[in-house]
Amino acid sequence: MRLVTKESADVEKLRALVRLPTVSWTDESAIDAQPFEDFTQALAEAFPLLHEHLALHRVGDHSLLFHWAGRSSGGPVVLMAHLDVVPVDESAPWQHPPFGAEIHDGAVWGRGTLDDKGSLVAICVAVERLLAAGFTPARDVWLSFGAREEVSGPDAAAAVDELRGRGVAPWFVLDEGGAIAHDAFPGIAPPLGVVGVTEKGTTTIELRAEGRGGHSSTPAPNGPTVRIARAVVRLEKRPFAAALPEPTLEMFRRLAPYAPLALRPLFANARRLQPVFKKVLLAAGAEPAALVRTTMAVTTLSGSPAHNVIASSATAAVNLRILVGDTVASATEHVRRAIGDDSISLEVTDTNEPSPVSPYDDPAFELLATTISELFDDAIPTPYVMMAATDSRFFTAICERVYRFTPFRMSKPQRESLHSYDEHIGVDDWLDGVRWYARLIERLPQ
Repeated sequence: MRLVTKESADVEKLRALVRLPTVSWTDESAIDAQPFEDFTQALAEAFPLLHEHLALHRVGDHSLLFHWAGRSSGGPVVLMAHLDVVPVDESAPWQHPPFGAEIHDGAVWGRGTLDDKGSLVAICVAVERLLAAGFTPARDVWLSFGAREEVSGPDAAAAVDELRGRGVAPWFVLDEGGAIAHDAFPGIAPPLGVVGVTEKGTTTIELRAEGRGGHSSTPAPNGPTVRIARAVVRLEKRPFAAALPEPTLEMFRRLAPYAPLALRPLFANARRLQPVFKKVLLAAGAEPAALVRTTMAVTTLSGSPAHNVIASSATAAVNLRILVGDTVASATEHVRRAIGDDSISLEVTDTNEPSPVSPYDDPAFELLATTISELFDDAIPTPYVMMAATDSRFFTAICERVYRFTPFRMSKPQRESLHSYDEHIGVDDWLDGVRWYARLIERLPQ
């Protein structure tokens, strides 16, 4: 581990901020505001030059928007991250305390190290280093740090309104998403430098079945829990049809030279061989399969409040990630047809359509790709469709180039730890991410 004194201090800044439990809850009354206030104070103490030289605009209660004036009037760049994290499942088998930020095996362990305090602190360290060197960017740089990202809160839209009111029309926006992803696709040995050029839409549909309820000693057939269970099974058996959006086709065209010899013709001709290629991806595992279809996941279930009471109402929440080409309306209709039970009501919440596709044959994307190649010379830069939702989707209202890339090496187990347990980031990998952000800012053209 190539840790020296200055970098050790930067890692300690990351650890200090990971220790603060800035947990977002959909129910605002459940949010503890103190860790968010402590985070803002700790950020100011850790990065004095950033706070001295950049103008700070507060958004909402705890979101931050910094402005770094550049040398020219070219279109600004927005670098995004978020400081809130998802709650911790206390029953999950964390190897190390989720808010301990302990270092083990050359990695910092804790909630937020990957999602997304790692990026936020790396951006701040990069800016602080450049300021200390007397550097001024070629064009304006805005830093947008959200505090309600994990609950799709209003702060990102408010930041967009703030920028629009100031006449800011970004050249490009860069948020979390993607990574230097190792073991991303079977048979591809090099890691992929995947840059999200769009992201799936997201919506949640609550299924509800009603009935008389009663005592568990006299159960009637086809009660609410039975109908909800049957609906869940039907959804599992009726997935969405597979499709190949243009960014996915482009991704596999770029991967073709690195594919196993037998698969290279398939990768190179994915557009012409789409029926076969879809089957290959669907069989290749959860990550590849999610690239080619709208996904459904039943995330919450509820029924009776007691063991000896038959539920009078049973519910299931279905979270959908909507592929480019589908819509919230078409996805909802698919769910309705798949269930095939008019006694079950559907309530649609949290509706967000898939984001527009940002260009990937463009100087802005090429800047990201060449910076990836420079700092991660073993990685294959490529566009892709991001499967999770980010605050960046709101920025498509003011910018046509919205990208999603996290400049950290991530193994498959690390990617699986997002919103789960044992989230951690390698110290050296995080320091490489700091250098990536600094190099990107240094390479901004006039």
